[in-house]
Amino acid sequence: MDWLELAESLITSPWLYAVLIAVSCLDSFLPLIPSEAVVIVAGVYAAGGQTDIVLVIAATALGAFLGDLIPYVVGRLLGVRVLRRLPPGTKRRAAHDWFARELEARGGFILVTTRFIPVGRYLATLSTGIVGYPLGKYALFVGFATATWSAYTALTGYLGGVVFQENTLLGIAVGVGLAFVVTGAIEAVRYIRRRRSAVTTETVVD
Repeated sequence: MDWLELAESLITSPWLYAVLIAVSCLDSFLPLIPSEAVVIVAGVYAAGGQTDIVLVIAATALGAFLGDLIPYVVGRLLGVRVLRRLPPGTKRRAAHDWFARELEARGGFILVTTRFIPVGRYLATLSTGIVGYPLGKYALFVGFATATWSAYTALTGYLGGVVFQENTLLGIAVGVGLAFVVTGAIEAVRYIRRRRSAVTTETVVD
């Protein structure tokens, strides 16, 4: 299915918001669904008054939240089976226990930042369920993560549409470009944090 073509064909229809819910939900566990591009397009058209930016953000956030619950639930169902295959003392069990401790210490940071990284969001939400992270805390952090992701993505398109009202395609291109830049910046910050953490660990060991 061509989600972009479908969204553009429904751009003045209330059914557009159903498409936004569906595409953002599916993108939470299916990597090839182009949710960001579809939301950006809806944001661009909101700048011209053809869509409602508030409804675009709300529909996208709702779909993403519901979608993030699916890999979490799958992880919870698989958790006991996974633990049986991770005997104490093995490297895989150590990795499992490390991730559980990281979530306990900084679960909000992990869930919010990985929401902006396509592959990262799938791994984080599934793994969170596997290690048995509390549902209440998960829902709270994922609710905030999906709301901020939705607002950022839709407003990125809206900004491109405002600046380039006479050229919709250019507005879409600028919106997608901004999304890539911000995602890259987030990944760069995460990389720097990992390097600093590794250096600190080595210093303590020495």
